[in-house]
Amino acid sequence: MPDFSFENAVRERLGLGLTAAARIAGVDEVGRGPWAGPVVACAAVLNPATFPPDLAGVLDDSKKLSPKKRAALLPRIIAEAEFSVAEASVEEIDRLNILQASLLAMRRAVDTLPKPPDAALVDGNRDPGLSCPVELVVKGDSRSLSIAAASIIAKEYRDKMMAALSADYPEYGWERNAGYGVKRHQDALAQYGPTPHHRRSFAPISRLLG
Repeated sequence: MPDFSFENAVRERLGLGLTAAARIAGVDEVGRGPWAGPVVACAAVLNPATFPPDLAGVLDDSKKLSPKKRAALLPRIIAEAEFSVAEASVEEIDRLNILQASLLAMRRAVDTLPKPPDAALVDGNRDPGLSCPVELVVKGDSRSLSIAAASIIAKEYRDKMMAALSADYPEYGWERNAGYGVKRHQDALAQYGPTPHHRRSFAPISRLLG
């Protein structure tokens, strides 16, 4: 389960105390795999000195939590976190590639925090090029509470966005599959073709376009 070990280690290296003034952002993205919709990143700053222990005990990688559990946790996380959510659009994904678009969304999330963080813990093994010290944490959403919080916020944000888009394109089932290439999505693509929200650089879509 995630904890504050990485946050506390960074604070110690930077000579920062366990206070609200020592701001370590957890950064994560969601939506690299779907065939439609933007990629979304979140930067979340938690205060280990005041973070509720019962909430810390149930946070985890958003992919390991049920939609019902994520929805229940979201209001509590938002009440405790300073956070920012940012996107990279389908057009940017197609122009830059999905990896670079994901890193761009991470930079935007950190840059739009109310105050610049002292450092950032970033999920994965790629440095987004932030304007603060960065520590990369592989599988960080299951190891760092700040990254886990960012993961849940980003996942809930993107899922709600895809559900809203589904109202205009109900055939694809985005309210349930969030744009991933499940059978219903594949069948709708075969029948109706891609929408403006599909990632044309992704092989399944580019094949349809010839």
